[in-house]
Amino acid sequence: MTGMQTTIHSSFLPHLDPEESLAFYRDVLGFDVRLDVGYEDMRWITVGPAGQPDTAIVLHPPAANPGLTDAERAMLLELIAKGSYFGVNLATPDLDETFAALEAAGAEIVQEPIDQDYGVRDCAVRDPAGNLIRIQQSAV
Repeated sequence: MTGMQTTIHSSFLPHLDPEESLAFYRDVLGFDVRLDVGYEDMRWITVGPAGQPDTAIVLHPPAANPGLTDAERAMLLELIAKGSYFGVNLATPDLDETFAALEAAGAEIVQEPIDQDYGVRDCAVRDPAGNLIRIQQSAV
């Protein structure tokens, strides 16, 4: 295929508490809040890195799908609580500075910065819902 240009517009991560997730992504990671939409007792919050208006993460209520059975909803919430359901990889030009800021903000640390065997220097934290956030040292 030639001539086709495809980019990532948005990714979805579940939240269990919209205010905690908003505080983490906005205040700790420094993301811009692009949308904050509510319906009944649910909220969808779209955030994204400053300077990248075409890339976003939609923080969503995980059990908002009306097709889920009670058993499926319970299983989904259990996977999220364990931190094994969703995740995202981010990049930063100064991994050590970013890690120090995350640590100072009280983020749940999964892995301190390390040089991986496959050539990437990264660390890992969990957001308030338990989603795994890996942060890699960018080349620039």
